[in-house]
Amino acid sequence: MADIPADGDPFSRLVEIMARLRASDGCPWDREQTHASLTRYLVEETHEVIDAIEEGSDAHLAEELGDLLLQVVFQAQLAAERGAFDIHTVCQTICDKLVRRHPHVFGEVTVSGSAEVLRNWETIKREERGNGDAGPPSVLSGVPRSLGPLARAQAVQKKAGSVGFDWDDIRGPLDKLREEIEELAQAIDRGASDEAAAELGDVLFAAVNIARFLNVDADGALRQTLRKFERRFSYIEQEAANQGVELERMPVHEMDELWERAKLRPEGMPPSCGSTSS
Repeated sequence: MADIPADGDPFSRLVEIMARLRASDGCPWDREQTHASLTRYLVEETHEVIDAIEEGSDAHLAEELGDLLLQVVFQAQLAAERGAFDIHTVCQTICDKLVRRHPHVFGEVTVSGSAEVLRNWETIKREERGNGDAGPPSVLSGVPRSLGPLARAQAVQKKAGSVGFDWDDIRGPLDKLREEIEELAQAIDRGASDEAAAELGDVLFAAVNIARFLNVDADGALRQTLRKFERRFSYIEQEAANQGVELERMPVHEMDELWERAKLRPEGMPPSCGSTSS
């Protein structure tokens, strides 16, 4: 990298490094990559950024944001090599979009608050997508199909709600969740597995609606519960090991007792490393 100065603008340096890695005498692995082959890393790096945010470490977040930025620059470099666009086009496109979708900041529009900002944003997006010849766009346009199901469900519900297709208050989705749970139970009682699977999907969709009304990220809420489960289950595993008992041979009532004990432990407290205390 002697030909790439270490000083100067870091973003320009990153772009130059990426171009160098893709050069004929660059890195064999980088030269083999395509837009499609890099998608898995784009998803992985996005999730690692989320982990860093939830972890609360600024140093880790800065590192993971750099990894994510690399994926953007990498994709833009591939496009530049095809003569499609480059990283400057990417930056210019998002700059233009931000100005266009914030007329209350860069124009003469007046808004009453963030709710009106979001309504205007969605209206502008639909107008932008309506400029083609395919007819008027759907309200649900723009929700990526590659999103995780929970996140996609919440995004679809939000878009439908933006045009008034929504409950009046949270009692609506709460009642709907109870209704869907009862229908699931009935399908299970009938032994209708395919119907039960469909009803389970309805239960999950109704639960996501509650998250939306609470202004809670459904994905984030489930991740938090997963971390809590993993922490408590790890306690059970450690305590079983301390007792010299294989987890598979531990009676479920003893695991339940350890689970209840784990629930009483302070957040972040590691499992005990010695014998269990009474």
